[in-house]
Amino acid sequence: MALAADPDATHTSRELADDLHLSYTHVAKVVSRLAEIGVVNSRRGRSGGLAITELGPQAGVGWLARHLEGDDEVVNCEGERPCPLRSACRLRGALAAAQDAFYTSLDRLTIQDLIADPTGAQLLTLLPGPPNSADHTDAGPAAAMNCSEMRRSR
Repeated sequence: MALAADPDATHTSRELADDLHLSYTHVAKVVSRLAEIGVVNSRRGRSGGLAITELGPQAGVGWLARHLEGDDEVVNCEGERPCPLRSACRLRGALAAAQDAFYTSLDRLTIQDLIADPTGAQLLTLLPGPPNSADHTDAGPAAAMNCSEMRRSR
């Protein structure tokens, strides 16, 4: 979402983790998967960084969740020690229906939908601005701007 909110900027995994108060290890894993599925471009080296691809903002949230989390069953009834109730269980079907409803509700959204204001504008206050900008931890007057205005001002 942060890369989509600020598509003209390049960020590193470390910067995103620090700015968004996330685990660097987690961010690096997610970025790696997003690069594999074509949502993010990742370049190593001194002039490297992360950038969102054209697919990124248009990607469906349900599609992303399925690719990142997988759409395996919520519970594994067939494991090493299969559940003795599996042939007569109602819970397995209910959980499958709930999972399907979860992904279906996410299918209605794209990343672009998620970064619509006020979220996009708030995200931009969390990311570092251009050199000599004010401290990005305090939204200040930027909070009154919408996401598009903030992008133009950067």
